[in-house]
Amino acid sequence: MTTALITGATAGIGAAFARRLAAGGTSQSGGVGGGHNLVLVARDTERLRRQATELHDLHGIEAEVLTADLATDEGIEAVEKRLGDRQHPIDLLVNNAGFGNKGRFLDVSMADELTMLKVHCEAVLRLTSAAVTGMRERGRGGVVNVSSVAAFVPRGTYGASKAWVVQFTQGAARDLTGTGVRLMALCPGFTRTEFHDRAGMGTDNIPNWMWLDADKLVTAALADLARGKTVSVPDPRYKALMSAVKLTPRGLLGGLTSKTGRKYGPQ
Repeated sequence: MTTALITGATAGIGAAFARRLAAGGTSQSGGVGGGHNLVLVARDTERLRRQATELHDLHGIEAEVLTADLATDEGIEAVEKRLGDRQHPIDLLVNNAGFGNKGRFLDVSMADELTMLKVHCEAVLRLTSAAVTGMRERGRGGVVNVSSVAAFVPRGTYGASKAWVVQFTQGAARDLTGTGVRLMALCPGFTRTEFHDRAGMGTDNIPNWMWLDADKLVTAALADLARGKTVSVPDPRYKALMSAVKLTPRGLLGGLTSKTGRKYGPQ
């Protein structure tokens, strides 16, 4: 049985990946395989243990708990060590851990901005590298780096960090062509998770049509990974929006995203 490691596994998109993979997700050969064993990574040990027990009882898979804060070197190193374990290899890495900061540029402290870059960029770089080293040796494996549609519009440190995830993933995927290792950046839009509540962001003004379901999103993402895509925007509504973004002049786009951020962003 293959093993998947998921960061930010206890809620939202990470928890949806855990449910889908435990029940039977995408195999590295491109088909739909049986349930994966899991390594669940997050900061809340008790919540991880409850999740691991539930997934084991429901699907009969083994779910390992790894408590780690990816905003710290110690946390990143702990996950790197697990990814480098040759006796218990990881076949699929989902770099999902992330967060948002409430406020515009200069309203957010520099410490919080740097923490975001640590989690969204440094941790993704280091964990992807740790995972792919063994995957390349074995000639198989996959990495999903969770980005956002915010990567495609000029919108602060969050969008910039997610744009880095997309560019890094595409470049690494190109360099690994022919090795049997697949890399994909997943770029969802607004998804019903704990993300906005944790950041203190209001969501009442976001139209219902803009919201995605995490479980459906993950199913679409795993299908895109199986098809060999390096970037996944897993919903027709957001695909259409991103096509429109590509046709909008950058100067005008900056003004529009600023207005959109004030309308649909932190309150």
